[in-house]
Amino acid sequence: MKNRMRLSSGFTMMELLIVLVIIGLLAALVGPALFQRINPAKQSATRSQIENFMTALDTYFVDNGHFPTAQQGFVALRVKPEGAEKWAGPYLKKDIPNDPWGNPYQYRSPGRNGGYEIISLGADGKEGGEGENQDINSWEIEKK
Repeated sequence: MKNRMRLSSGFTMMELLIVLVIIGLLAALVGPALFQRINPAKQSATRSQIENFMTALDTYFVDNGHFPTAQQGFVALRVKPEGAEKWAGPYLKKDIPNDPWGNPYQYRSPGRNGGYEIISLGADGKEGGEGENQDINSWEIEKK
C-alpha cells in the first residue's frame, strides 16, 4: 500500500512534457496576436502625451503671450524661464518623458505654421518612415 501511494503521488515526466507542449503551442498561437497590438498602443500613448504637452503649451501662451523658444524647450513648462514675468506654472506635473520608444520628443518654436511643433520620431528615431517608424506630429493630431 505504501509503495502504491509513493508511485501515484506526483506527475510523471510524460505528463509534464505534454503540459509544456500545450503551453508552447498556445504561446505560438497567441504571441503574434499580442505583439501586433503593441505598436498601435505605443502610437496611441504618444498621441496622448503630445496632446498633454499641447495643452500645457497653450496655457503657457495664454499666461505669457508667446510660446517657449526652441532653446527654452519643454523645460519652460516646469521651470520659470528668464523674462517670463507672467509665468504661472509649472504647467506640467512631471518632467517630460521620452516617447514610448525611448527617444526624446522634438520641440520647435516657431513651427512650420507658426506657433510650435512637437514631434516623436517613432521607433527608428529618424525623420520619416512608415509603420512603427512613422513620425507622430502635433500638427496632425486633432485636439479635442
